[in-house]
Amino acid sequence: MDVEERIRLVEEVAKGGELINREELKKLFLKKDKPVAYDGFEPSGRLHIAQGILRTINVNKMLKAGIHFKMWVADWFGWMNNKMGGNLDKIRVVGEYQIETWKACGMDTNKIEFLWAKDVMKDDEYWKKVVNIARNNSLNRIIRCSQIMGRSETDNLTAAQIFYPCMQCADIFHLKADITQLGMDQRKVNVLAREIGPKLGFWKPIVVSHHMLMGLEEPPKDAKAGVERATAMKMSKSKPDSAIFMDDSEEEIKRKMKKAYCPEKQVKENPVMEYAEYIVFEKIKDGTFKEFLIERPEKFGGNISFKTYDDLENAYSKGEVHPLDLKTAMAKYLNELIKPVREHFEKDKKAKELLEKVRSYQVTR
Repeated sequence: MDVEERIRLVEEVAKGGELINREELKKLFLKKDKPVAYDGFEPSGRLHIAQGILRTINVNKMLKAGIHFKMWVADWFGWMNNKMGGNLDKIRVVGEYQIETWKACGMDTNKIEFLWAKDVMKDDEYWKKVVNIARNNSLNRIIRCSQIMGRSETDNLTAAQIFYPCMQCADIFHLKADITQLGMDQRKVNVLAREIGPKLGFWKPIVVSHHMLMGLEEPPKDAKAGVERATAMKMSKSKPDSAIFMDDSEEEIKRKMKKAYCPEKQVKENPVMEYAEYIVFEKIKDGTFKEFLIERPEKFGGNISFKTYDDLENAYSKGEVHPLDLKTAMAKYLNELIKPVREHFEKDKKAKELLEKVRSYQVTR
């Protein structure tokens, strides 16, 4: 695969998000045959489709581009951010469950290096990086990064949460990551790493920020524009009806999709159209599906199928596809993608035990 093709794959991951920047990425590919990328995740509960299917699509593209991928299981970060009520043992069980879910939904986990934050907490060199980052930034600058934890600058943050961005920034350099591949909500700390890296004798990581899928509910009218708005609209574990989870039943998927926000003829800020663009049509590209088929009675025009998202968008914006027909079709395709995951957790004893434990835990924000 030539350099331009590798760049194209990375740009697909950043579609709807941001790539900082293309020229640096090109130089990296010319310099390194196997650059390192990382994604970190707080084990914080059941995975929804943005964390399961979309993350799998993105990671597999990065692997296809010849990138060595490190998945950072941020157990200590979940602990600091009071996930699972601040119970570290529960957080680690959730981490195991999430890895099991990615295996079941097609992530090429054999090519991924899974690393746990707990394993570096006794490393003096790690803490030197953390303290150096803290020493070279104002408290206000670090507080502005609180968005990465799902918090805001006005929240009453604990001292641990204030230290959190310094640690996440240090992770990049400790993991020797040339590329950070996280959601747009993590942008502030990745930009911080680009600014502080050269000052501390490190490098400027390339930032590949993927789009964050909307939740199923109507967007809040008072949400600000840009990243803040996207963060306010994204799926949330703490609002179960805003998300479709990787273990939802077919009936549950249909129920949630039926009540999903899906304004007629409106393409932007329409979650069902987003799932079509970022999930279903990506699975058409990789050969999982042949087309996006919308089934409807002859009196309403009969069945209609689409091979590209642009064609669907054009038809929907003209009113040629009714929201209810779109939602019915979307429920069917999402169920097809989630079905192998459900079956894995039903048939595999270890996986079943993990899911039962995770379901019994109370999700805390």
